[in-house]
Amino acid sequence: MAAAPVWSVDPRTGKQREQVAVEATPAEVDTAVRAAHEARGALADRAVRAAFLRTAADRLEAAREALVEAADAETALGPVRLTGELARTCYQLRAFAGIVDEGAFLDVVINHPDATATPPVPDLRRHKVPLGVVAVYSASNFPFAFSVPGGDTASALAAGCPVVVKAHPDHPALSELVAKVLRTAAAEHGIPAGVLGLVHGFDAGIELIKHPLITAAGFTGSVRGGRALFDAAAARPVPIPFHGEQGSLNPVVVTEAAAAERAEEIGAGLAGSMTMGVGQFCVKPGLVLAPQGEFGDRLIGSLMDAVSKVEAGVLLDHRMRDNFVAGVTERAKLPEVESPVTPGAGGEHTVGAGFLTVPAARLAEGGDHDLLLEECFGPVTVVARYTDDTEARAVLSRLPGNLTATVQLSAGEAAGEGLGVSILAELTPLAGRVLVNAWPTGVAVAPAQHHGGPYPATTSTSTSVGGTAIERWLRPVVYQNAPEALLPAELRDGNPLGLPRRFNGVLER
Repeated sequence: MAAAPVWSVDPRTGKQREQVAVEATPAEVDTAVRAAHEARGALADRAVRAAFLRTAADRLEAAREALVEAADAETALGPVRLTGELARTCYQLRAFAGIVDEGAFLDVVINHPDATATPPVPDLRRHKVPLGVVAVYSASNFPFAFSVPGGDTASALAAGCPVVVKAHPDHPALSELVAKVLRTAAAEHGIPAGVLGLVHGFDAGIELIKHPLITAAGFTGSVRGGRALFDAAAARPVPIPFHGEQGSLNPVVVTEAAAAERAEEIGAGLAGSMTMGVGQFCVKPGLVLAPQGEFGDRLIGSLMDAVSKVEAGVLLDHRMRDNFVAGVTERAKLPEVESPVTPGAGGEHTVGAGFLTVPAARLAEGGDHDLLLEECFGPVTVVARYTDDTEARAVLSRLPGNLTATVQLSAGEAAGEGLGVSILAELTPLAGRVLVNAWPTGVAVAPAQHHGGPYPATTSTSTSVGGTAIERWLRPVVYQNAPEALLPAELRDGNPLGLPRRFNGVLER
């Protein structure tokens, strides 16, 4: 049987644009993984890795016009958004180059022998080494930042791990273009093209996670898809780490004091956050706990006004559009659920933004209304109106893990009065990033960033954004009583590489 063609599709019309490739066979997946495995040695030199990452950023920027045009044709996200996302992606590549140069990620620790300790301490020298070939599963909603050149790829290459990417079917043409750019950058530093493999097709993704030379995987997508791959990774004869980001409800709590102080501002801010990118951000606020009464009504009025002005938009593909329309329709039919601005089909190829309201008591008691506690991908949020703090806390107690959790506080609460401290403590177990008087959409690329959270938001405790994302692709190794002449340069007493390290209990910069 001939391999199935891979088509580039215009989400604005639903029509096929061009055939980009064919779905990879098991033999082709094997070839890609083995080529990546053979390229490991070319990444061994940290200086070469850092230079490669910087050159990759340079070459992506040089190809900006063609890449943004291709991305817009396949995603309908618009040139402005995509240009910004590409800039973020290049910044991320350079940031990891800086991390590689610094070397702190190697976590070097040296202990000289100490016969007086109980028990005695031998000569111990610890650092981290790359795992091997990493499988990366691209996301649909960020065709640069969470796709072929995105954070998983950048951090894996920075760690010294070659990558094989399973391309997302929503932007296959862009994936091929970007892979070509990255391979060109690799060649400039004598790195084989196999350091970045690219395969297409659902079955290829399954073959990839099962391949014995794959040592870890990074995934961004749905709970269903992520969990299936997570289970496959665990079921291998040699299980491997699977770092999956699987979506999130991203709850927001608006205190009564905050609503009294700035209801209109909060309503407008919520509207902007929930409709940003046509509601296709993994950190979109999907559930908002807002008070009943006058102040909550003012917030709802502001939200209605702002959301009503949002133009219909195109989702990333028609399957997502169909799922969104069906999902909001099903939710709106639940008892006591109202639609102040009705979300749903905005046209043949578009969707309209909207939001639903429901008494918080319905969510606290469970049953059919648990559907409202599941992510609905697209421009919609659910506002649960609570009568008192006990009711709001009852809803929070039923939430699964999330990427983010947000609280909108009054000035007094933010200064430590009333609920400020306690509500922050209640949100902390729910998410990897807790925000105060801000909105979760927008994930800064910074050393302190954490983009992850308790299951089902992610399948591990790691982050896919920020400097510590590199830790996913490393493992520690300790050498005991190894002669200096046999040690890696990173672990020698004289520190010939000038690495940050902890030497006999003292942190050296």
